[in-house]
Amino acid sequence: MYEVRLPYMSRLQLAAVLAAALIPLAACGSSDDSSSDEAWTFTDDLGTKISLDAAPKRIVAQSSVAAALTDLGLGDEIVGVFGPLKDPDGKSDVQADGLDQSTVKDVTGSGDYGDVDLEKLAELKPDIVITSSYLEPQLWYINEPTEKKIKKQFDIATISFQEKTLPQIFDGTERLAAALGAEKSDFAEGREEFDTASKRLQSVYAAKGDPSMVAVAPAADVLYVSSPDANPDLKYYRDTLKLDIVAPAKPDEGGYFQSLSWEKADEYDADVALWDSRTGSAALKQLESQPVWNTTKAGKDKAYVPWSSVAAPSAAGYARIIESFADNLEKVTK
Repeated sequence: MYEVRLPYMSRLQLAAVLAAALIPLAACGSSDDSSSDEAWTFTDDLGTKISLDAAPKRIVAQSSVAAALTDLGLGDEIVGVFGPLKDPDGKSDVQADGLDQSTVKDVTGSGDYGDVDLEKLAELKPDIVITSSYLEPQLWYINEPTEKKIKKQFDIATISFQEKTLPQIFDGTERLAAALGAEKSDFAEGREEFDTASKRLQSVYAAKGDPSMVAVAPAADVLYVSSPDANPDLKYYRDTLKLDIVAPAKPDEGGYFQSLSWEKADEYDADVALWDSRTGSAALKQLESQPVWNTTKAGKDKAYVPWSSVAAPSAAGYARIIESFADNLEKVTK
């Protein structure tokens, strides 16, 4: 995976990743109800055991995780966020979809990727900081130097996405949410929405004649072709919904994508291009400006569907993503 707020990054830079199949959850957590004043313990997906005097009531979380926890009924407990809130076009970033941004303080730092404003964070007096991980043990939107500084004051709980299917990712988010006091009975609605959206996407895909697809992210000097073997959403679309999604033959380190020079942008031809929309409309313009790319079937037909490669890791969050996918696929003409 790669982070597109800055130039695309390799695995070594995710101490800066991602610029976004499976193993079981690594550890079990337990906690008292969030309304209890008794001691609270939780073991996260990285095996970190967190022990607090009481269940956390003030949460600072990475924006997509914050949105997911909001979906699961914990919006009132989120006091701060870090990571994307607005996309380059000025709209609410899909990673933060569902989050009431007017009620939380942005503590994203002004430095390099993964920087958190420690002064603003401390002012919020959080009981816990929550993020995710695509490549363990590296944290999403918290770089290594910042991680060390945060841990001197606050505990960090992590939801791991590495080698997990979408349903397993939902399990991990719900496990943490339940430990934080969310009502498990409320989780079913999001799962139902996810299943309904998935069935609709399958129907739209079939109506379009089962087109082949390739997921791409354009940058100034390179085209990233994303792999359904590593990206949980693409893997779900391919393996569960049976969408024909191209897998690059030689992924870069980390497995999330293969980088190609623009001179080789036609290496993976497909009927429809899923373009990474994290950088907004500029990404599509970049793609359309490349002559070699425009020799591909998708390029010639202008068969484009925006792809939200990073989203709130909840069933309800991905239900919204999949509904949008289906809406945009319906508009594609061949």
